[in-house]
Amino acid sequence: MDTAIDEACRSLHLPTIRGRVSEMAEEAMRQRSSYKDFLADLLEAECAEREERRKQRLVREASFPRPKRLEDFDFAENPNVTPELVGTLADPAWVKAGQPLCLIGDSGTGKSHLLTGIGTAMAEAGLKVRYTTTVNLVNELAEAADEKKPARAIARYGRVDLLCLDEFG
Repeated sequence: MDTAIDEACRSLHLPTIRGRVSEMAEEAMRQRSSYKDFLADLLEAECAEREERRKQRLVREASFPRPKRLEDFDFAENPNVTPELVGTLADPAWVKAGQPLCLIGDSGTGKSHLLTGIGTAMAEAGLKVRYTTTVNLVNELAEAADEKKPARAIARYGRVDLLCLDEFG
């Protein structure tokens, strides 16, 4: 029976169920769960794991130079940036509404940290994010224009929900 379950999970692309079915079956037997409860728990675990992998993939595809999170931002070092404002930027509603965001300040004030943290939060919320420096974007578009393929480069950036441009100055 274990072999049949393993093969079916491989065929149906259910890696979480495949890896956890024995452990969850034992737990269901200890708790005397019904078949439906056991099945619901298996499917819930698969869905949760897929959602987590999706978030990780979206963050990875954003191409951030290093991991930064909003929770790690030092507000004491940057008194002009309030946690309340940053909290509103962690909500994807402004991105979905097509609102822009421009972070302006002196060097060393945490703009790149905030940009990466906000981008990470948006990717984890399920939005497609792309990080690049302004110089890289200009170079990429210039190269595409030289190759007579600017539409392809523009379309690649047009498919993202949030474009994070860093080092604008």
